[in-house]
Amino acid sequence: MSEPTRIPAPDGVAPATQYSHGVIGTGRFVAVAGRLALDEDARIVGKRDPEAHARQVFENLRRYLAAAGATFDDVVKLTYFVTDMTHMPAIRAARADHIPDTRLPAASAVQVTSLIRPESLLEVEAFAVLPG
Repeated sequence: MSEPTRIPAPDGVAPATQYSHGVIGTGRFVAVAGRLALDEDARIVGKRDPEAHARQVFENLRRYLAAAGATFDDVVKLTYFVTDMTHMPAIRAARADHIPDTRLPAASAVQVTSLIRPESLLEVEAFAVLPG
């Protein structure tokens, strides 16, 4: 199996913390659209609670990855859309429950004024690469 190569700090660039600057992978590409903190009945989990939102979002990502035959080990990129950057510690804690620091994907975080569901605090999309 081909293991993705994580690039924590290319020459001349400050080291990354909490993510990898880049990830090189070969194989089949999996894109998971942004996931919200919705339960199986499309209800928001943990209203106004960033920790509950983050836990549910990562559980939903896990389920979508599994449906594609992938795991968090295969994730090479995460994009976080948050309504308040002060929620990032809760998001990182939920991520750490699924992805160890030795396997951090590339990542971007963007603060937005609103998400598709106004009560949502967080949306996360994932890109994964499965072995060819």
